[in-house]
Amino acid sequence: METYPEKTCSIERLVTHPKLVAAAKAGLKTQQRRDGVYAWPGETFALEDITFIVTRLERQRLGDLTDEHARAEGYPALESYRSMILRMHPGMTWNPDSLVWVHTFEARKDT
Repeated sequence: METYPEKTCSIERLVTHPKLVAAAKAGLKTQQRRDGVYAWPGETFALEDITFIVTRLERQRLGDLTDEHARAEGYPALESYRSMILRMHPGMTWNPDSLVWVHTFEARKDT
């Protein structure tokens, strides 16, 4: 079993923006990058009437992000994702060496 660091925030805060909630519910958003750990693999969270399960947690450099990663975040391309992040966090710079936590998730299939 892999060991993960302590959480820095609650899982309920992982995906909160209405546009991103809608994208996750539509299956267009499958990842959320955060500065800290909000959930460990196997944990679940609900977005309105859909339950999601975190399937992976890993570190990633901002400089390693691609358009594919941006689409998994619910954005059409890396530049639009980058622009949104910088608008949301005034004063932040996009440092390619900065590390973020990638939370990968999917809608839980009821059995």
